[in-house]
Amino acid sequence: MKGIVFTEFLELVEDKFGLEMVDDIISSSNLESEGIYTSVGTYSFSEMLQLLQHLSKRTNISIDNLLLVYGEHFFNVIENSYPGLLATYKDPIEMISSIENHIHVEVRKIYPDAELPTFKVIEKKENALIMDYKSSRAMHHFGLGLMNKTFEHFNSTAVIELEKIKDDGTEVRFIINKN
Repeated sequence: MKGIVFTEFLELVEDKFGLEMVDDIISSSNLESEGIYTSVGTYSFSEMLQLLQHLSKRTNISIDNLLLVYGEHFFNVIENSYPGLLATYKDPIEMISSIENHIHVEVRKIYPDAELPTFKVIEKKENALIMDYKSSRAMHHFGLGLMNKTFEHFNSTAVIELEKIKDDGTEVRFIINKN
């Protein structure tokens, strides 16, 4: 998993819960990196999972809800770091439907060894989108947070439903209806 995902996560934890919480979840985890991350480094997903589990335990916030907030935070990172990418789109449905064939292609140019989820468009209409998410990491709520902020970025709203295709969350269907 790319280091930027870790550095931004810890920054969010510090902003929301303080530096002591960052220290606490790092020291409570068994991290090969010892909690020292660079944005360009690559780290084990198990480290992110441990950090999330410890934060969830200490805050009584579910991992899914933590990932949702983190996805919303991460959209701001994308918006600030890659404004040209967002400027190529005029509509949130268009942008979200292009994750696999455009956005992830661009991400791989910057981070060639990034392990990204896959998104398959099942049905696309002007104001609706059905797409399937697949990832061994089951971070679909991170994706949901990114999607929520995508609609906000375009001054739009949507109802986004999740249907688990697999109970463990490694395959999820997003059903998006733009308001």
